[in-house]
Formats: sequence, C-alpha cells, structure tokens
Amino acid sequence: MNEHDLSDLRAEFDKFVGEKCSLDPESATASNYDAGDKEDEEPVPQFVDALTSKLLAPAHSGVYISRLDIKRIAEAIDESIPIKERVKMIRSLFRHTTKKEYLSGAFAEIERHINGRILIYQELSEAFPASKEIFDGHIAKAKKTMKMFQTIVDDFEEIEPTSDPLFV
Repeated sequence: MNEHDLSDLRAEFDKFVGEKCSLDPESATASNYDAGDKEDEEPVPQFVDALTSKLLAPAHSGVYISRLDIKRIAEAIDESIPIKERVKMIRSLFRHTTKKEYLSGAFAEIERHINGRILIYQELSEAFPASKEIFDGHIAKAKKTMKMFQTIVDDFEEIEPTSDPLFV
C-alpha cells in the first residue's frame, strides 16, 4: 500500500470530521442534530407528557420503542418527523393533534408495533421456558399500556382550529 494514498485518505477524513462533527459554538459548521429547534419548545397536549413517560420506559410499558419505530409509526399515519431524541419525536408526533381520528390512528399503529413485540416475547418464552415468567411480565405490561391508549382517546376533546380560547 502506498503511504501517499493513506495521507490523502487521512486529510479527507480530517476535513470531513472538521465539517460535520465540529462542536465549536463559534464555527458556522457547528451542528448537533439532536439539539432541537424552536418547534421542540412548542406546547403539546396534556396527555403527551404522561404518554412519553409511560410508553418510552420499558419498565413501565414492557417494550422498547426505538427512534426507528417512532419514525415508522409516523410514516404509517402520513406524518413526517425528523429523527431526534425519542421524547422529542413523540412530542412532534402528537404536537398538532386536534382530532380523535388522528389520535386513534396513531395509537393503532403503536399497538401494531407493541403486538409485534408481544409475538417476539411469546416465541422467546416458548424457546426458553425458564424465562417464560419474565416474558409474561413484559407482555402484561404491554397489554396494560395498550389499554391506556383507549382511555386517552375517550378522554380527548377535539379542538376546532378556528376556536378562540378567549371567546366566551
């Protein structure tokens, strides 16, 4: 291998790192893609905070919902959200919720993902009978989480975009 080729490769790599990975706040190339933007600071419906604390913690929900899962859920309901922290992605997904139809569609898609995890847990508990008790606990938590979705949909009050909250 030619040493000159390696020095060119090293220079190209250093240039890439300098442009894409710089954390210098003075630099115009500073980029922390997960840092957020003004949209992340917008208010969300009340149920979103409780939902994220329950849904995104596997100890509460029984399943792990990844960033890719959230992205797929959004695409399935014709939404486009950027990949960020999971909490920010869930907030983006439900930020502009005004209709029960949208909410129930989103929860149906989340349930589909959770049911997929339940099937995996069932297969694993059959393959490893000594761990069945652990997987059964996760399955029970997942089913309890899915019941929470229907409660949120039932309690949700639709908001008309033209409604003026100060108008009496």
